Amino acid sequence: MTAIKDSVHGHVRLGPAAVDLIDTPAFQRLRHIKQLSTVRLVYPSANHTRFEHSLGVYHLARQALDGLGLDDETAAHVRAAALLHDVGHGPYGHQTEGIIRRRTGKDHDEVEWLLTDADRELCTVLERHGLDPERVAALVAGDGGVGQLVSGELDVDRMDYLVRDAHHTGVPYGTVDTGRLVNELRLVDDGRERGADDAALVLAEGNVATAESLLVARSLMNAVVYRHHVSRVAGAMLERACERYLDRTDTGVEAFRRLADHDLLVAVRDVVPELGERIERRDLYKRAVWVGLGDVPAGTVDAEHAEELAAEREIADRVGI
Repeated sequence: MTAIKDSVHGHVRLGPAAVDLIDTPAFQRLRHIKQLSTVRLVYPSANHTRFEHSLGVYHLARQALDGLGLDDETAAHVRAAALLHDVGHGPYGHQTEGIIRRRTGKDHDEVEWLLTDADRELCTVLERHGLDPERVAALVAGDGGVGQLVSGELDVDRMDYLVRDAHHTGVPYGTVDTGRLVNELRLVDDGRERGADDAALVLAEGNVATAESLLVARSLMNAVVYRHHVSRVAGAMLERACERYLDRTDTGVEAFRRLADHDLLVAVRDVVPELGERIERRDLYKRAVWVGLGDVPAGTVDAEHAEELAAEREIADRVGI
């Protein structure tokens, strides 16, 4: 069994299917997608990638599966889904997800198109190891009880990114006892432990504090890291730059969504220099107004994209920019 040294979990041991999947271009591309996108403009050491995060999710999934008592075939599909859960991300991860969703109708965790149509190499590797690409894609989307291990309220994705992001940003807020969490996970249906696809993923009795620690860590990381206003300003600039890039060039959204971070930065710098050059130099716009949520007019938070654009245009016209 192949082992890879990870900065968070130590040695991550890989099965034969994982080794072959990692060697595909689609997975190697994740080396060039930063896990925290524009957050690294706030925390300089946050340069870790979705490649290493995916290895961490695979590692935690393997540990959790040891205690769930699933059959070998189901467990193998879950391990593959855990490893591949981020292959559908576009450049800069979540920062471009809104653009891709508006133009394709799909989110990053809807990867059936990639596993079955767009990337035949991934599909071939999965099938060579006796794995059904469509079943793997469904697990990535969180379908079924066991799919909740990959995408759910107690998923190993969240467990890894909270710990990893805290480690690389240097903040002390992402402390999660991942060992206890994965060891205390259970699949239950009407109170009976089982491995059915329609069961619920829960924590064993006596682990309320363990679950609370995950929620507290997420809340603190949201406030201090993920929703830092400088990162959000940079993200807004990047999103607008990407929209202009797609409108000004012949680049289709399918090609756009498979770019790496560095490809996108070069592209928007050359085509949309009024934003791209500023993002590259970290010459970001400043926050002009801060108000509490209670002072935000009704409907603003839930506004659709077209309504956002109209409001932005109105504000710009009023202040003469």
